[in-house]
Amino acid sequence: MQPLELDDLMSLEEFASRRRELFAAHARYVDRYRRVRIGPAVTLVFENRQTLLYRVQETLRVARMSDPHQVRQQLTRYNTLLPRAGMLQAALLLTVDETCWEAEMTRWAPLRGEHLMLILGQTARSADFLTTRPEDRAIGTAHWVQFSLVAVERGLLHEARYPMGFRLSMPGYEYDSGPLSEDVRQSLASDLVQRAA
Repeated sequence: MQPLELDDLMSLEEFASRRRELFAAHARYVDRYRRVRIGPAVTLVFENRQTLLYRVQETLRVARMSDPHQVRQQLTRYNTLLPRAGMLQAALLLTVDETCWEAEMTRWAPLRGEHLMLILGQTARSADFLTTRPEDRAIGTAHWVQFSLVAVERGLLHEARYPMGFRLSMPGYEYDSGPLSEDVRQSLASDLVQRAA
């Protein structure tokens, strides 16, 4: 996947003037193509160039950052969030009851990669958690996960006869996403094709 460059960005003024419209378009895009819910408390939002571009633009707007050197530094940092070849990468977001934060964090503390599976036909591929350090876990409700797919599995994404979904199975929380919509599935498949090119 091609990294984001300065030429991909709008000026702060243009982004600010179109922010409401762009936010609505971004939300529609994420909901239709990039978001997967697994039960009532877990959501995966898959990253690609388009989701990252909006995130960068919003960060630059909030920070009022327009100096090209500083913007390049931000792009360098954000481009590390783009998945590598053969990978799907997502933010894993937990919905928690903040009135009992400590109990909720204790509930989710055991969450590991082997609990989260990508199901593709008869194949199950466990997640790799990128946020496993104690300081990552202390942040709480957002984590980074990735799934590594071999060539045969990447090919299966294009085959509708092989159901695709996600399962999270740990003590006290066992849910499937159900089969992914064709829109989500093709969007993820497209990412893998772009990365392989």
